[in-house]
Amino acid sequence: MAQKPSIPKGTRDFSPVEMAKRNYIFNTIKEVYALYGFQQIETPAMENLSTLMGKYGEEGDKLLFKIQNSGDYFRGITDEQLLSRDAAKLASKFCEKGLRYDLTVPFARYVVQHREELALPFKRYQIQPVWRADRPQKGRYREFYQCDADVVGSSSLINEVELMQIVDTVFTRFGIRVCIKINNRKILSGIAEIIGQADKIVDITVAIDKLDKIGLDNVNAELAENGIPAEAIEKLQPIILLSGTNEEKLQTMKEVLKDSETGLKGVEECEFILSKLNGLNNEVEIDLTLARGLNYYTGAIFEVKALDVEIGSITGGGRYDNLTGIFGMPGLSGVGISFGADRIFDVLNQLDLYPKEAINTTKLLFVNFGEKEADFCLEVLKQVREAGISAEIYPESVKMKKQMSYANAKQIPFVALVGETEMQEQKVTLKNMESGDQSMLTISELIETLR
Repeated sequence: MAQKPSIPKGTRDFSPVEMAKRNYIFNTIKEVYALYGFQQIETPAMENLSTLMGKYGEEGDKLLFKIQNSGDYFRGITDEQLLSRDAAKLASKFCEKGLRYDLTVPFARYVVQHREELALPFKRYQIQPVWRADRPQKGRYREFYQCDADVVGSSSLINEVELMQIVDTVFTRFGIRVCIKINNRKILSGIAEIIGQADKIVDITVAIDKLDKIGLDNVNAELAENGIPAEAIEKLQPIILLSGTNEEKLQTMKEVLKDSETGLKGVEECEFILSKLNGLNNEVEIDLTLARGLNYYTGAIFEVKALDVEIGSITGGGRYDNLTGIFGMPGLSGVGISFGADRIFDVLNQLDLYPKEAINTTKLLFVNFGEKEADFCLEVLKQVREAGISAEIYPESVKMKKQMSYANAKQIPFVALVGETEMQEQKVTLKNMESGDQSMLTISELIETLR
């Protein structure tokens, strides 16, 4: 017996129902992005390795999927190099291209390569798969989608405000209650500065970012392990445990950071963003433990948590001041967000929030009783589809039970029955599969009912 085929670990097949759900997510996000004036671009699945290497750190370089050159890739390689078994060096000889690791570096390359064609500020969105040679585990895949939106070429905080409004609009449409958490890299830099540990900013923020997961005692222990003096850790306690309203938190931080120009600038930016976000459907909260990749972000940072499901961040983003500097075009500021489609998929599943019409692609099935009846149904089908109603006919004239089982399996809500009587009267008997109710309708009545 032939061996059953399989797919690589860390990848997935998606069934028709799963694809309908995923398309609902992608289409909702696309519609909202377009509503705010963002334009869609796509970049190739593979980039030159010279574009990707060195942009994600040493660990990131290891997680890049490299594509073997076609043809004689041994040409120019000595026996000595082959026998050295130096995987990294040999890969650089064998491979000139790789699968994209994220959408941000390809976007930076796109902006630099097409800078003469772009009107700044440039508002782009991109929904495409990325690949990482990571160890597969629950919730972590080697192939997954990112749903990014960025504004480059503008340092205005209006962009941050609009991105938060986009987040609010998307999750309101999904029916997911969320908390939008906001912080600022400048505040975090100011905190490190006033406790005399400016050079330890990354260690400090990486530790306090784990507060929810490991608790205060373990955070303090990690700070100590990273060489933060006990006196500095003591000064951090009221900041880490800061509570109250957003206004109270910011007022406290003004006092704490009064000797840090950078820190006060971060507080001012947070105040501006919050002042413009009145009337959102979802909660917005200042969270000083929010860090998000500090080597990358330079200003406001965001993270979104679902309130009714235990799951990690479902959206994140922030301001970066030098997106294109890695490609020799410094000084172009930008800000962006990325929706976690896979986690949103899980949240919508757990809360059962998918609209029926998003999952049930076929609305009406015509039962096939024979050649004459099928010819009549095909004429009606044409009119039904022209009216924008998704419909199909069972291709064979088989037992009624089999055709009804097909409708149930595909969760088709309505079935059309056409026999001698219906053909004589130019009508269709419509059956509601959920209630079992039946009624004979004219073609125009059928279309109106299904609309």
